[in-house]
Amino acid sequence: MTRYALFETAIGWVGIAWSDQGLVGVHLPELDPETTRRDMLRRFAAAVEAPLPVELAATIAGIRALLAGEKADLSAASLDMTQVPAFHARVYEIARRIPAGETLTYGEIASQLGDPQLARDVGAALGKNPWPIIVPCHRVTAADGKLGGFSARGGEHTKRRLLAIEGAQVAAQRQLFDT
Repeated sequence: MTRYALFETAIGWVGIAWSDQGLVGVHLPELDPETTRRDMLRRFAAAVEAPLPVELAATIAGIRALLAGEKADLSAASLDMTQVPAFHARVYEIARRIPAGETLTYGEIASQLGDPQLARDVGAALGKNPWPIIVPCHRVTAADGKLGGFSARGGEHTKRRLLAIEGAQVAAQRQLFDT
């Protein structure tokens, strides 16, 4: 059974969904709880609203801290990957290993998967990331020095803000300075 709850942060209302195996999804902030609730039910139609479990307290505190402009480590959050394709799960596992303050390009992740030609597939997988922030897709950028996409509200602005909070230098820009 999938359950979900909403909680307030410094920049709006976040939704979080979980099963007995771990988190199944995170919905980044909306301005009001009803919009977040509607979006959660669109994604998780059979989910039941429930009180936040104690096991998620550290994750929720980390999300609140990050969205308040503080650094936070969310790498310990348990994820239920049973509903994501195997390729996506591999991409998400690599993305989760990117430390705060660092970035990788889509191509660098594709290379870690064994085929640099998979960069677009990596981008597509990250575009469907059910756990934004927890799986830090904001730490993955385009090779041309651009940030690349970000599907959360605020798009590239939100991605840039999260990277700034973490003190990240974009991977493609790093490569320019290293040559």
